[in-house]
Amino acid sequence: MAMFAGFELSYVDVGNVRLRVRFGGEGPAVLLVHGHPRTHTTWHLVAPALASAGYTVVCPDLRGYGRSTAPPDEPDHSQAGKRAMAGDLIALMRELGHERFHAVGHDRGGYVVQRLALDHPHAVGHVVILGDVPIGEALSRCDARFAHAWYHWFFMGQPAPLPERLIAADLDAWYKLDPARMGRENHADVAEAVADPRVRHAMCEDYRAGLGVDRAADDADRAAGRRITSPLLVLWGAKDDVAELYDHDVLGVWRPWATDLSGHALDTGHHMMEEAPDLLTEALLDFLPRP
Repeated sequence: MAMFAGFELSYVDVGNVRLRVRFGGEGPAVLLVHGHPRTHTTWHLVAPALASAGYTVVCPDLRGYGRSTAPPDEPDHSQAGKRAMAGDLIALMRELGHERFHAVGHDRGGYVVQRLALDHPHAVGHVVILGDVPIGEALSRCDARFAHAWYHWFFMGQPAPLPERLIAADLDAWYKLDPARMGRENHADVAEAVADPRVRHAMCEDYRAGLGVDRAADDADRAAGRRITSPLLVLWGAKDDVAELYDHDVLGVWRPWATDLSGHALDTGHHMMEEAPDLLTEALLDFLPRP
């Protein structure tokens, strides 16, 4: 695809799933992890800029998303849990020759990067999480504002096949994908993915895991006092609703989770890598160690 000029596209087996991944550049490795319902192409404006700045940039589709595969369902949905997804990415980066790397995650990918930093601190350098607070924090603090604004967590977390069937009835109304804002090629990739019933089911499984095994993992970490020891940057969109939901103290929610925390809002909405790629790239380059 022209939007990833100079990048290589590959499919890598990492145990019980096969990940589609695009990578390019030379220098310290930076892993970019997309959110829901995007694929790796959401980074099409950020990844080349980071590569030009002297980094090797790796952009995978998470298991079940895009053209990556998903394993059979488990009764507790743990096959879609963030711990399993983080394990995939450790295996992927090792396969590509990166034993240690920086990690950036947006939306559901932010939860995966959080789990990477907590479960695999030896492998992760600097960490950036975009638009998130930990799942365990979000659910323990859930009030009417959150339930109204983020109702999709609880809708998509309902038992199969209810949400899958209702979403399929009107894909355009549910996903609201805009090629003018996303970019034509990025839009085409994501639209193809969400049109696939297997992808839609895997994405619902992601949310079912979020309400169960992912929350349990966060709760266990919080009870044990485990913290992210890597330098952590948290960014959120000033035009998104995250700050409002947490009384304009997003960093206060994160503070018990990290030993080295910084962060601020960017003048953008939720999909900051598409809406304000230059602002996001600048923030990443200011934070990441220079090559």
